[in-house]
Amino acid sequence: MPVELKVPSVGESITEVEIGEWLKPEGSTVQKDESVVALESEKATVELPAPMAGKLAKVLKQKGQTAAIGEVIGYLEPVEAPAEKAPGPEPVPQRASAEPPSAPRQVPTGNGPQAPAAERETRIMPAAQRELAARKLKAEEVTPTGPGDRLLKEDVIRHAGQENKTAEISRQVSQPAPDHEEEIVPMSPLRRAVAKHLVEAQQTAALLTTINEIDMSAVMALRKEHQAAFQEKYGVKLGIMSFFVKAAVDALKLVPQVNAEVRGTNIVYRNYYDIGVAIGGGKGLVVPVLRHTERLSFAEIEIAIGDFAQRARDNKLKPEELQGGTFTISNGGIYGSLLSTPIVNPPQSGILGLHAIQDRPVAREGNVVIRPMMYVALTYDHRIVDGREAVSFLKRIKDAVETPARMLLEI
Repeated sequence: MPVELKVPSVGESITEVEIGEWLKPEGSTVQKDESVVALESEKATVELPAPMAGKLAKVLKQKGQTAAIGEVIGYLEPVEAPAEKAPGPEPVPQRASAEPPSAPRQVPTGNGPQAPAAERETRIMPAAQRELAARKLKAEEVTPTGPGDRLLKEDVIRHAGQENKTAEISRQVSQPAPDHEEEIVPMSPLRRAVAKHLVEAQQTAALLTTINEIDMSAVMALRKEHQAAFQEKYGVKLGIMSFFVKAAVDALKLVPQVNAEVRGTNIVYRNYYDIGVAIGGGKGLVVPVLRHTERLSFAEIEIAIGDFAQRARDNKLKPEELQGGTFTISNGGIYGSLLSTPIVNPPQSGILGLHAIQDRPVAREGNVVIRPMMYVALTYDHRIVDGREAVSFLKRIKDAVETPARMLLEI
Protein backbone atom coordinates (compact mmCIF):
# COMPACT_ATOMS: atom_id res chain seq x y z
CA MET A 1 0.00 0.00 0.00
CA PRO A 2 1.49 3.40 -1.00
CA VAL A 3 2.77 5.60 1.83
CA GLU A 4 1.89 9.31 1.76
CA LEU A 5 4.64 11.92 1.72
CA LYS A 6 3.26 14.85 3.73
CA VAL A 7 4.65 18.33 4.33
CA PRO A 8 5.89 18.40 7.95
CA SER A 9 5.69 21.35 10.32
CA VAL A 10 8.70 23.59 9.63
CA GLY A 11 8.23 26.32 12.23
CA GLU A 12 5.80 28.27 14.30
CA SER A 13 3.33 30.46 12.35
CA ILE A 14 4.34 28.92 8.99
CA THR A 15 1.29 27.52 7.20
CA GLU A 16 2.69 26.65 3.77
CA VAL A 17 5.94 25.92 1.97
CA GLU A 18 7.23 26.06 -1.58
CA ILE A 19 8.33 22.83 -3.24
CA GLY A 20 12.02 22.98 -4.05
CA GLU A 21 14.14 20.49 -5.95
CA TRP A 22 12.98 16.88 -6.00
CA LEU A 23 16.16 15.08 -4.98
CA LYS A 24 14.80 11.79 -6.32
CA PRO A 25 12.95 11.55 -9.68
CA GLU A 26 9.60 9.83 -9.94
CA GLY A 27 10.04 6.05 -10.20
CA SER A 28 13.42 5.95 -8.49
CA THR A 29 14.25 3.78 -5.50
CA VAL A 30 15.03 5.44 -2.18
CA GLN A 31 16.38 4.15 1.10
CA LYS A 32 14.85 4.85 4.51
CA ASP A 33 15.70 8.34 5.82
CA GLU A 34 17.13 9.34 2.44
CA SER A 35 16.15 12.89 1.45
CA VAL A 36 13.48 12.98 -1.24
CA VAL A 37 12.58 16.66 -1.76
CA ALA A 38 13.61 20.11 -0.51
CA LEU A 39 10.92 22.30 1.06
CA GLU A 40 11.44 26.05 1.24
CA SER A 41 9.76 28.33 3.80
CA GLU A 42 10.19 31.97 4.75
CA LYS A 43 12.53 30.95 7.57
CA ALA A 44 14.53 27.96 6.32
CA THR A 45 14.91 25.20 3.76
CA VAL A 46 14.40 21.63 4.98
CA GLU A 47 14.64 18.25 3.29
CA LEU A 48 11.87 15.66 3.60
CA PRO A 49 13.29 12.18 4.35
CA ALA A 50 11.71 8.94 3.15
CA PRO A 51 9.87 7.25 6.04
CA MET A 52 10.82 3.85 4.66
CA ALA A 53 12.68 2.19 1.84
CA GLY A 54 10.68 2.05 -1.40
CA LYS A 55 10.05 3.54 -4.80
CA LEU A 56 8.85 7.08 -5.43
CA ALA A 57 5.64 6.11 -7.19
CA LYS A 58 4.06 9.51 -7.83
CA VAL A 59 4.89 13.20 -7.45
CA LEU A 60 1.84 15.42 -6.81
CA LYS A 61 3.52 18.81 -6.41
CA GLN A 62 6.19 20.09 -8.78
CA LYS A 63 9.04 22.48 -8.08
CA GLY A 64 7.84 26.04 -7.47
CA GLN A 65 4.34 25.06 -6.36
CA THR A 66 3.11 25.73 -2.82
CA ALA A 67 1.76 23.17 -0.39
CA ALA A 68 0.10 23.53 3.00
CA ILE A 69 1.50 21.95 6.16
CA GLY A 70 0.24 18.36 6.28
CA GLU A 71 -0.64 18.24 2.57
CA VAL A 72 0.29 15.11 0.58
CA ILE A 73 2.86 15.89 -2.11
CA GLY A 74 3.74 12.38 -3.26
CA TYR A 75 3.44 8.63 -2.73
CA LEU A 76 6.07 6.06 -1.84
CA GLU A 77 5.55 2.36 -2.63
CA PRO A 78 7.33 0.02 -0.23
CA VAL A 79 9.72 -2.51 -1.73
CA GLU A 80 11.81 -5.13 -0.10
CA ALA A 81 15.35 -4.03 0.32
CA PRO A 82 17.86 -6.39 -1.35
CA ALA A 83 19.64 -8.61 1.07
CA GLU A 84 23.14 -7.49 1.77
CA LYS A 85 25.87 -9.78 0.59
CA ALA A 86 27.54 -11.35 3.56
CA PRO A 87 31.22 -10.64 3.68
CA GLY A 88 33.34 -13.59 2.65
CA PRO A 89 35.96 -15.25 4.79
CA GLU A 90 39.16 -13.41 5.31
CA PRO A 91 41.76 -14.36 2.71
CA VAL A 92 44.52 -16.51 4.00
CA PRO A 93 47.77 -14.58 3.69
CA GLN A 94 50.45 -16.19 1.57
CA ARG A 95 53.60 -17.24 3.25
CA ALA A 96 55.54 -15.01 0.95
CA SER A 97 53.80 -11.86 2.19
CA ALA A 98 51.69 -10.77 5.17
CA GLU A 99 50.12 -7.93 3.18
CA PRO A 100 46.28 -7.92 2.74
CA PRO A 101 45.00 -8.07 -0.84
CA SER A 102 44.67 -4.76 -2.59
CA ALA A 103 44.78 -3.26 -6.01
CA PRO A 104 48.30 -3.49 -7.51
CA ARG A 105 50.43 -0.42 -7.22
CA GLN A 106 53.65 0.61 -8.81
CA VAL A 107 56.75 -0.05 -6.80
CA PRO A 108 59.49 2.49 -7.25
CA THR A 109 62.73 1.03 -8.55
CA GLY A 110 66.24 2.27 -8.64
CA ASN A 111 66.99 5.70 -7.25
CA GLY A 112 63.93 7.47 -8.70
CA PRO A 113 61.52 9.41 -6.42
CA GLN A 114 58.73 7.51 -4.70
CA ALA A 115 55.12 8.15 -5.73
CA PRO A 116 53.31 10.82 -3.67
CA ALA A 117 51.15 9.54 -0.80
CA ALA A 118 47.96 10.79 -2.57
CA GLU A 119 48.73 8.40 -5.48
CA ARG A 120 49.29 5.30 -3.32
CA GLU A 121 46.23 3.09 -3.02
CA THR A 122 44.65 2.58 0.38
CA ARG A 123 44.85 -1.00 1.65
CA ILE A 124 41.62 -2.02 3.37
CA MET A 125 42.03 -4.49 6.16
CA PRO A 126 39.38 -7.26 6.27
CA ALA A 127 37.98 -6.14 9.65
CA ALA A 128 37.69 -2.61 8.28
CA GLN A 129 35.89 -3.94 5.21
CA ARG A 130 33.28 -5.64 7.39
CA GLU A 131 32.86 -2.48 9.48
CA LEU A 132 32.39 -0.38 6.33
CA ALA A 133 29.70 -2.72 5.07
CA ALA A 134 27.91 -2.77 8.42
CA ARG A 135 27.84 1.04 8.62
CA LYS A 136 27.15 1.57 4.89
CA LEU A 137 30.24 3.72 4.46
CA LYS A 138 32.65 4.02 1.54
CA ALA A 139 36.37 3.51 2.04
CA GLU A 140 37.23 6.87 0.46
CA GLU A 141 35.15 8.65 3.13
CA VAL A 142 37.43 7.44 5.93
CA THR A 143 40.97 8.63 6.61
CA PRO A 144 43.38 5.68 7.00
CA THR A 145 45.91 5.80 9.83
CA GLY A 146 47.51 2.37 9.64
CA PRO A 147 51.06 1.81 8.42
CA GLY A 148 51.39 1.91 4.66
CA ASP A 149 48.05 3.72 4.25
CA ARG A 150 46.16 0.75 5.68
CA LEU A 151 42.53 1.39 6.58
CA LEU A 152 41.87 -0.12 9.99
CA LYS A 153 38.66 -1.09 11.74
CA GLU A 154 39.42 1.59 14.33
CA ASP A 155 39.50 4.22 11.57
CA VAL A 156 35.96 3.31 10.49
CA ILE A 157 34.63 3.33 14.09
CA ARG A 158 36.28 6.68 14.79
CA HIS A 159 34.82 8.20 11.60
CA ALA A 160 31.33 6.90 12.40
CA GLY A 161 31.56 8.32 15.92
CA GLN A 162 32.50 11.73 14.57
CA GLU A 163 29.57 11.63 12.15
CA ASN A 164 27.17 10.71 14.94
CA LYS A 165 28.51 13.48 17.17
CA THR A 166 28.20 16.04 14.35
CA ALA A 167 24.64 14.94 13.62
CA GLU A 168 23.72 15.19 17.32
CA ILE A 169 25.19 18.68 17.65
CA SER A 170 23.38 19.75 14.49
CA ARG A 171 20.12 18.39 15.88
CA GLN A 172 20.61 20.16 19.22
CA VAL A 173 21.32 23.58 17.72
CA SER A 174 18.62 23.40 15.03
CA GLN A 175 15.70 22.20 17.16
CA PRO A 176 13.87 24.68 19.42
CA ALA A 177 14.50 23.90 23.07
CA PRO A 178 11.34 22.83 24.92
CA ASP A 179 12.47 24.49 28.16
CA HIS A 180 12.73 28.07 26.87
CA GLU A 181 11.20 30.34 29.47
CA GLU A 182 9.52 33.70 29.04
CA GLU A 183 8.47 36.27 31.60
CA ILE A 184 5.64 38.68 30.84
CA VAL A 185 5.80 41.93 32.81
CA PRO A 186 3.32 44.76 32.24
CA MET A 187 4.89 48.06 31.18
CA SER A 188 4.83 50.68 33.87
CA PRO A 189 2.81 53.84 33.17
CA LEU A 190 6.10 55.75 32.87
CA ARG A 191 7.49 53.28 30.34
CA ARG A 192 4.22 53.39 28.37
CA ALA A 193 4.34 57.19 28.30
CA VAL A 194 8.00 57.22 27.22
CA ALA A 195 7.30 54.66 24.48
CA LYS A 196 4.32 56.64 23.19
CA HIS A 197 6.31 59.87 23.26
CA LEU A 198 9.28 58.44 21.34
CA VAL A 199 7.12 56.79 18.70
CA GLU A 200 5.29 60.09 18.28
CA ALA A 201 8.61 61.83 17.70
CA GLN A 202 9.57 59.36 14.97
CA GLN A 203 6.20 59.64 13.26
CA THR A 204 5.64 63.39 13.36
CA ALA A 205 9.11 64.95 12.99
CA ALA A 206 11.67 64.83 10.19
CA LEU A 207 14.63 63.78 12.34
CA LEU A 208 18.22 64.09 11.21
CA THR A 209 21.50 63.81 13.15
CA THR A 210 24.79 65.64 12.72
CA ILE A 211 27.98 64.67 14.60
CA ASN A 212 31.15 66.42 15.72
CA GLU A 213 33.93 65.76 18.22
CA ILE A 214 35.20 67.89 21.07
CA ASP A 215 38.64 68.12 22.66
CA MET A 216 37.89 68.00 26.39
CA SER A 217 41.42 68.99 27.47
CA ALA A 218 40.50 72.50 28.64
CA VAL A 219 37.48 71.36 30.64
CA MET A 220 39.43 68.50 32.22
CA ALA A 221 42.26 70.85 33.20
CA LEU A 222 39.83 73.44 34.59
CA ARG A 223 38.01 70.84 36.68
CA LYS A 224 41.28 69.44 38.01
CA GLU A 225 42.56 72.89 38.96
CA HIS A 226 39.41 74.14 40.72
CA GLN A 227 37.64 70.94 41.83
CA ALA A 228 38.70 71.08 45.47
CA ALA A 229 37.79 74.75 45.94
CA PHE A 230 34.51 74.35 44.06
CA GLN A 231 33.46 71.34 46.11
CA GLU A 232 34.45 73.00 49.37
CA LYS A 233 32.43 76.11 48.62
CA TYR A 234 29.30 74.58 47.07
CA GLY A 235 29.27 71.05 48.48
CA VAL A 236 29.01 69.45 45.05
CA LYS A 237 31.52 68.27 42.43
CA LEU A 238 32.15 70.26 39.29
CA GLY A 239 31.04 67.91 36.52
CA ILE A 240 31.00 68.28 32.74
CA MET A 241 27.22 68.70 32.44
CA SER A 242 27.25 72.31 33.63
CA PHE A 243 29.72 73.19 30.85
CA PHE A 244 27.45 71.68 28.22
CA VAL A 245 24.32 73.31 29.66
CA LYS A 246 26.04 76.69 29.50
CA ALA A 247 27.36 75.95 26.00
CA ALA A 248 23.86 74.89 24.89
CA VAL A 249 22.36 78.18 26.07
CA ASP A 250 25.06 80.03 24.12
CA ALA A 251 24.37 77.97 20.98
CA LEU A 252 20.57 78.29 21.31
CA LYS A 253 20.92 82.08 21.36
CA LEU A 254 22.99 81.86 18.18
CA VAL A 255 20.60 79.43 16.42
CA PRO A 256 17.07 80.09 17.78
CA GLN A 257 15.47 77.55 15.42
CA VAL A 258 16.81 74.71 17.60
CA ASN A 259 15.00 76.27 20.59
CA ALA A 260 11.72 76.62 18.66
CA GLU A 261 8.83 74.24 18.05
CA VAL A 262 6.31 73.50 15.32
CA ARG A 263 2.79 74.32 16.45
CA GLY A 264 0.28 73.53 13.73
CA THR A 265 1.39 75.54 10.70
CA ASN A 266 3.37 78.01 12.82
CA ILE A 267 6.87 78.13 14.24
CA VAL A 268 7.02 79.23 17.87
CA TYR A 269 10.32 80.81 18.92
CA ARG A 270 10.97 80.67 22.68
CA ASN A 271 13.03 83.46 24.23
CA TYR A 272 13.73 81.44 27.36
CA TYR A 273 15.94 78.38 27.82
CA ASP A 274 14.47 75.49 29.82
CA ILE A 275 16.84 72.60 29.27
CA GLY A 276 15.88 69.03 30.07
CA VAL A 277 18.59 66.68 31.39
CA ALA A 278 18.05 62.96 30.75
CA ILE A 279 18.60 60.91 33.92
CA GLY A 280 18.29 57.18 34.54
CA GLY A 281 15.81 56.87 37.40
CA GLY A 282 14.37 54.08 39.48
CA LYS A 283 11.58 53.41 36.98
CA GLY A 284 13.47 54.24 33.81
CA LEU A 285 14.68 57.26 31.87
CA VAL A 286 13.28 60.61 33.04
CA VAL A 287 13.98 64.13 31.79
CA PRO A 288 13.60 66.76 34.54
CA VAL A 289 13.84 70.34 33.32
CA LEU A 290 16.23 73.07 34.45
CA ARG A 291 14.20 76.30 34.23
CA HIS A 292 15.74 79.54 32.95
CA THR A 293 19.23 78.09 32.64
CA GLU A 294 20.47 81.38 31.19
CA ARG A 295 20.20 82.77 34.75
CA LEU A 296 21.91 79.87 36.54
CA SER A 297 25.56 79.65 37.58
CA PHE A 298 27.74 76.57 37.16
CA ALA A 299 27.21 75.69 40.83
CA GLU A 300 23.43 76.09 40.65
CA ILE A 301 23.30 73.81 37.61
CA GLU A 302 25.40 71.10 39.30
CA ILE A 303 23.36 71.30 42.52
CA ALA A 304 20.06 71.08 40.62
CA ILE A 305 21.21 68.11 38.51
CA GLY A 306 22.46 66.27 41.62
CA ASP A 307 19.12 66.85 43.33
CA PHE A 308 17.21 65.62 40.27
CA ALA A 309 19.36 62.47 40.09
CA GLN A 310 18.83 61.62 43.76
CA ARG A 311 15.07 62.14 43.62
CA ALA A 312 14.85 60.21 40.33
CA ARG A 313 16.45 57.17 42.04
CA ASP A 314 13.94 57.55 44.89
CA ASN A 315 11.02 58.06 42.47
CA LYS A 316 10.22 61.40 44.11
CA LEU A 317 10.26 63.72 41.09
CA LYS A 318 7.14 65.81 40.68
CA PRO A 319 5.14 65.61 37.42
CA GLU A 320 5.56 69.34 36.74
CA GLU A 321 9.35 68.91 36.92
CA LEU A 322 9.20 66.57 33.93
CA GLN A 323 7.03 68.80 31.74
CA GLY A 324 7.93 71.53 29.32
CA GLY A 325 11.49 72.15 28.25
CA THR A 326 12.79 73.77 25.09
CA PHE A 327 15.88 71.57 24.51
CA THR A 328 17.33 68.34 25.94
CA ILE A 329 20.82 67.05 26.76
CA SER A 330 21.40 63.28 27.15
CA ASN A 331 24.72 61.91 28.42
CA GLY A 332 25.10 58.30 27.31
CA GLY A 333 28.82 58.50 27.98
CA ILE A 334 28.32 57.69 31.66
CA TYR A 335 27.21 54.22 30.51
CA GLY A 336 30.12 53.85 28.09
CA SER A 337 28.37 54.82 24.85
CA LEU A 338 30.86 55.89 22.19
CA LEU A 339 28.36 57.19 19.62
CA SER A 340 24.59 57.27 19.20
CA THR A 341 21.76 59.19 17.51
CA PRO A 342 19.39 60.43 20.25
CA ILE A 343 15.65 60.91 19.63
CA VAL A 344 14.07 64.34 19.96
CA ASN A 345 11.67 64.83 22.88
CA PRO A 346 8.57 66.38 21.20
CA PRO A 347 7.49 69.10 20.79
CA GLN A 348 11.14 70.15 21.09
CA SER A 349 13.18 70.48 17.92
CA GLY A 350 16.59 69.33 19.12
CA ILE A 351 18.52 67.08 21.50
CA LEU A 352 22.25 66.96 22.21
CA GLY A 353 23.82 63.55 22.85
CA LEU A 354 27.07 63.36 24.84
CA HIS A 355 29.31 60.30 24.78
CA ALA A 356 32.28 58.69 26.45
CA ILE A 357 35.54 60.60 26.75
CA GLN A 358 38.41 58.61 25.24
CA ASP A 359 42.08 59.33 24.71
CA ARG A 360 42.58 59.40 20.94
CA PRO A 361 45.40 60.54 18.62
CA VAL A 362 44.63 63.87 16.93
CA ALA A 363 46.60 66.29 14.78
CA ARG A 364 47.59 69.58 16.43
CA GLU A 365 49.86 72.06 14.60
CA GLY A 366 51.27 69.34 12.37
CA ASN A 367 51.95 66.90 15.21
CA VAL A 368 50.04 63.84 16.38
CA VAL A 369 49.12 64.13 20.06
CA ILE A 370 46.88 62.21 22.45
CA ARG A 371 43.85 64.16 23.68
CA PRO A 372 40.68 63.30 25.64
CA MET A 373 38.06 63.39 22.88
CA MET A 374 34.26 63.14 22.97
CA TYR A 375 31.80 62.59 20.12
CA VAL A 376 28.70 64.79 20.32
CA ALA A 377 25.54 64.31 18.24
CA LEU A 378 22.72 66.75 17.55
CA THR A 379 19.42 65.28 16.41
CA TYR A 380 17.07 67.95 15.11
CA ASP A 381 13.71 68.44 13.41
CA HIS A 382 14.55 69.13 9.79
CA ARG A 383 11.17 70.78 9.27
CA ILE A 384 12.39 73.99 10.90
CA VAL A 385 16.14 73.44 11.34
CA ASP A 386 18.26 73.30 8.20
CA GLY A 387 21.58 71.52 7.94
CA ARG A 388 23.53 74.78 8.02
CA GLU A 389 21.89 75.83 11.29
CA ALA A 390 22.43 72.39 12.82
CA VAL A 391 26.13 72.34 11.92
CA SER A 392 26.55 75.93 13.17
CA PHE A 393 24.85 75.01 16.46
CA LEU A 394 27.10 72.00 17.04
CA LYS A 395 30.20 73.97 16.03
CA ARG A 396 29.27 76.62 18.62
CA ILE A 397 28.97 73.91 21.29
CA LYS A 398 32.42 72.64 20.31
CA ASP A 399 34.02 76.09 20.41
CA ALA A 400 32.46 76.95 23.77
CA VAL A 401 33.53 73.73 25.50
CA GLU A 402 37.04 73.73 24.02
CA THR A 403 37.53 77.34 25.22
CA PRO A 404 35.35 77.58 28.34
CA ALA A 405 36.54 81.12 29.10
CA ARG A 406 34.32 82.27 26.21
CA MET A 407 31.23 81.27 28.18
CA LEU A 408 32.33 83.38 31.14
CA LEU A 409 33.13 86.35 28.93
CA GLU A 410 30.02 85.74 26.76
CA ILE A 411 31.93 86.07 23.48
